[in-house]
Amino acid sequence: MPASDFLLRLFGSATPTGRRLAFDRDPAAIYAIGDVHGCLDLLLRLEAAIVADAETIPGDVWLLLLGDVIDRGPNPAGVIEHLLAPPPARFTRYCLMGNHEDMMLDFLARPSPAAPWLDNGGYETLRSYGVPDTALYARNLGDLALDAIPSEHAEFIAELPVAIETPGFLFVHAGVRPGTPIASQSRQDLLWYRDNYASDFGGFPKPIAHGHTPRRDPLVLPRRIALDTGACFTGRLTAARLVPGRPPVLISEAVRHG
Repeated sequence: MPASDFLLRLFGSATPTGRRLAFDRDPAAIYAIGDVHGCLDLLLRLEAAIVADAETIPGDVWLLLLGDVIDRGPNPAGVIEHLLAPPPARFTRYCLMGNHEDMMLDFLARPSPAAPWLDNGGYETLRSYGVPDTALYARNLGDLALDAIPSEHAEFIAELPVAIETPGFLFVHAGVRPGTPIASQSRQDLLWYRDNYASDFGGFPKPIAHGHTPRRDPLVLPRRIALDTGACFTGRLTAARLVPGRPPVLISEAVRHG
């Protein structure tokens, strides 16, 4: 199915509400990964480090990407292709929707040269799908994008959940709005909310892991675990090994020079 037909069927005249996944148990460990932003080389190295770290952990283990896997970096298309492939042995892989995936879907459903997505990494993503620089400002860019992006990539992005919850943790892209129960957090909040770390999320019943607002170093508090270390800007991609009742263990990979 062409991406254009799939998106027309998916959207109709409204943006999808977004799925929220809830599990009744925690796996042996969850490796939550911050915003990849098209940095496939860093993701591959971080996954290799995670696989090595998990060798001593019996039981099932998850890889959980916190959204914003596209845009800005050099190979967003390659990241999506990688996420469509089987995960490493013993692992189950999940990926959340981020605000950049949200912007991309909005552009594909309603193309416009003024779309916010384009100046926030969309051009880099389109280049990674083979759209030439000479066409990036064409009036029919929306049609060119739909022709260039495989339908399975569009479907994968469109069906990403906006939240994943286990008994021990909540995983979202942007964070949560203090004072609002988890079940009442809006899709907009989960994808876009930003408080510049004014809250420690202490009023929530379980730790919340998120990305979205980049930091020089990850933030690990009893109820807030922020893992976006700005991979596309700093060259550093960070994950946290999360096990209920145990302190998080941070794992990072950085660009290698020389």
